[in-house]
Amino acid sequence: MPERELLQPSADPEDRALEGALRPKSLSDFVGQERVREQLDLVLKAAQMRERTADHVLLSGPPGLGKTTLAMIVAQEMSAPLRITSGPAIQHAGDLAAILSSLVPGEILFLDEIHRMSRPAEEMLYMAMEDFRVDVIVGKGAGATSIPLELPPFTLVGATTRAGLLPGPLRDRFGFTGHLEFYSVEELERVLRRSALLMDLSVTSDGFGEIARRSRGTPRIANRLLRRVRDWALVHQVHRIEQTHANTALTMYEVDQRGLDRLDRNVLLALIDKFGGGPVGLSTLAIAVGEEIETVETVAEPYLVREGLLGRTPRGRVATRAAYAHLGRAVPEGGTVIP
Repeated sequence: MPERELLQPSADPEDRALEGALRPKSLSDFVGQERVREQLDLVLKAAQMRERTADHVLLSGPPGLGKTTLAMIVAQEMSAPLRITSGPAIQHAGDLAAILSSLVPGEILFLDEIHRMSRPAEEMLYMAMEDFRVDVIVGKGAGATSIPLELPPFTLVGATTRAGLLPGPLRDRFGFTGHLEFYSVEELERVLRRSALLMDLSVTSDGFGEIARRSRGTPRIANRLLRRVRDWALVHQVHRIEQTHANTALTMYEVDQRGLDRLDRNVLLALIDKFGGGPVGLSTLAIAVGEEIETVETVAEPYLVREGLLGRTPRGRVATRAAYAHLGRAVPEGGTVIP
């Protein structure tokens, strides 16, 4: 989906290396999420004072807010090795047993998108988290036997973008749960200032503000937009990036003043111009913009709803007055428009 390339992880090795360099290495360097950061710092320091492994940690929140970075920081703060895997990669209980049996004492196991793990593996994880033990079934049918396998103490850091899909028994086994919120413009400016320093970029305060306002409250997007502005400045031989430069660069990349990209605007334009502002069903709206239903529902819609540009009603999606104003359209008389 070319429309979303600014929001997706980069395949370029240099960009990926830069993303790694921009990640904070300690809690003191981590910008934003003050409450979660303070609570997690307390959990880790208490574990160090007790000379024990830290409690299992669950991090939830939208993509790009720092869940992976925090998992890496946990390993750094605990001076422990880090093992990274994901829920979709664990489709069988044997997959999880192989990972758990190879852990070393004190190791941090980061399980991304933990809600997408298979049910048999999930049930095995219960005992592993609580008793540091798993039962491996050997054989089938009446001849099957259960072999208990002791595990070294470890800390599981689970990350999820959909905490509601986690079963209660799994959530209850985490000693600490932190929910990451979207960043304010001021917090994103702090993220950008740190990144610009590491990238050796000269940017004015207004320039940082322009990029931050278009970053959808997400540090990952803010850093990606900063790199695109850097590229524009390099090509145009601009040595100090000001607000006008950032505006010109991001407009060229079709990211508008509110952070909407081409897909977002296409959804709103289709809703207003083709369906009179709605209500219209999600599948019909997806066909109108030439995208999959899941793309519209999970990629474009959450931000549009959060920004008050789109409403969800029992009869379908509806454009709000703010959407008409943002696109410069006149509000129709007698239509279904959310204030």
